[in-house]
Amino acid sequence: MTALAPKKTYKISDAAAILKVSTDTIRRWEKMGLIKALRNTSGHRVFNIGELERVWQKANGHPHENNYRIHVSDTRYAVTCIDLFAGAGGTALGFHNAGIGHTLLAEINKDAAKTLRKNSDALGLCWNVIEGDVAAIDYTGMQADVIEAGFPCQAFSYAGKSLGFEDTRGTLFFEFARAIKAVRPKIAIGENVRGLLNHDGGKTLKTMIEVLEELGYTTAYRVLRAQYLDVPQKRERLILFATRKDLDIPAIFPVERDYFISLREALENCPGSEGQRYTDRKHKIMQMIPEGGYWRDLPDDLQREYMGASYFLSGGKTGMARRLSWSQPSLTLTCNPAQKQTERCHPSETRPLNIREYARIQTFPDEWSFSGSVGSQYRQIGNAVPVNLGYCIGRCVLAALGHIDITEEMSVCRTPREE
Repeated sequence: MTALAPKKTYKISDAAAILKVSTDTIRRWEKMGLIKALRNTSGHRVFNIGELERVWQKANGHPHENNYRIHVSDTRYAVTCIDLFAGAGGTALGFHNAGIGHTLLAEINKDAAKTLRKNSDALGLCWNVIEGDVAAIDYTGMQADVIEAGFPCQAFSYAGKSLGFEDTRGTLFFEFARAIKAVRPKIAIGENVRGLLNHDGGKTLKTMIEVLEELGYTTAYRVLRAQYLDVPQKRERLILFATRKDLDIPAIFPVERDYFISLREALENCPGSEGQRYTDRKHKIMQMIPEGGYWRDLPDDLQREYMGASYFLSGGKTGMARRLSWSQPSLTLTCNPAQKQTERCHPSETRPLNIREYARIQTFPDEWSFSGSVGSQYRQIGNAVPVNLGYCIGRCVLAALGHIDITEEMSVCRTPREE
């Protein structure tokens, strides 16, 4: 292949001809989340040829620069954050790496809280970790520029009451809103799964935005795809960016990059660690799955044995008996890489990904240790926000507050509720 202009775009047929691949191959790459289709001035779908070339090179094992890195700013800023539902610290560490300090981190799970305290002490982060139910926190007298919360999504009770803030009582979002009401931060960041967009027909998200509006905040939201934000994993998160109405603060989101980081890049020189193992029977079955393959790659009799009744159900069930690919980002990490519905098998060794590999994929540094049993450590890492994603959001927060410039890697929301 000859060198190609990195920013030039082509229609799919022209791009396929240049790369000497089929149009179906490019469509498959797009479906797998490896590339993004753009729109030209005429509204036609086009593809960045530099991006396509990088995917082609990774798919064909060509030498390439290792782009895996954990972003860390050299500068600390006079910005403070309260982090609720902090988990193992993915968002908190990302914000810290961006240059934001923390006045409080709250976490109810004892192993995750121990993880936070242990790493805070070991790395000199000086985090104030409160272990326990956020409902017991008294925010009187607390101050922070930012409140961040990865609250679990729960259904609200509507019943036509129109109680606004009070109507969310009993949900964990209410605790996020209660903290905002008490502290009055300049910015509030909410994080959740993509499914929140359509949860209860969209009513849940609508209620959240209305509550934040009632509290004096304008809210924008967007689904961020981690695989385009320096995370070697296909993981989508819905981010709410709420700003106080009495302040001139824009909502800013990271702009997706035109490249992804492969599993090979992420796991290069990864230290060994504990991890789950397959049963003997499952090991024999998984040995037969090729790199990047899944249960459909087994002989039909073994497909039926392994899948059981699921064999006859519709849908691809592509996460089952799944071996990852060296040349792609990982599938979304789950809380159990050996579980039948959500296998995350090493690309070339017949075993589940281990703890340190999980952490690498979530962009935790190798020195970040996790407390509790192996199962607890997997859950902590699988539930975390990727550290680099937290960093990207943190930099947008700093730009919104005027501490750093708005760069081409950031996008200012021009409408209140842009997705």
